Amino acid sequence: MDFDRYREAVAANRRKHGFEVVDEGFDGFERVWHANEEDPTVGHVSVFATVVDTTDDDGDLVAAADRFRELIAELSDGTDSATPIGYVAFAVGSPGDDLVSAATSYTVAERRTNVFPLVYDLGNERLHTHPVPRLKGRGIYRRQREDAERLFDV
Repeated sequence: MDFDRYREAVAANRRKHGFEVVDEGFDGFERVWHANEEDPTVGHVSVFATVVDTTDDDGDLVAAADRFRELIAELSDGTDSATPIGYVAFAVGSPGDDLVSAATSYTVAERRTNVFPLVYDLGNERLHTHPVPRLKGRGIYRRQREDAERLFDV
C-alpha cells in the first residue's frame, strides 16, 4: 500500500468514528483530527490523531512525537477536564526493528505525555502499537490499542 491510500483509509475511519479535521499544516503534521469522547476507564478524553509520511526515510520519530505532544497541549484549551490523548502514526515502507522499538517504548509514564507514536508498515500492512502493561496505568494503554485498531489499522 502507498502512503496516500493509507492516509485516505485512515481519513475514512476517522469520519466513521466522528473525528473532525482540526486544521491543516501544523508544524509538519499535514492533517490533524480531533474528537471528544467518554471512556469508562480514563474518563472524558480529547483525542487527537495524525499520520506522518516517512516512506522516504525513518525521520526522527521521538522528535515528531514530542512536537505532536506540544501541539495537542496548544490545541487543548484547558477549559474542560478532558484528558488529551494523541496518536501520531508513522507510515513506513519497511520499518526496521529499531524504529518499531523506539515507537513502542515512547511511554506515557517516562515522558509525562499521553502521546502514542504508532508505526504502520506499508509493505506488510501491519500496525505496531504499544503493549498493554499488566500493572498500574493499563487503562490508557488499552484505550490506545482500541483507538489504534479503529483508526489506523486498515
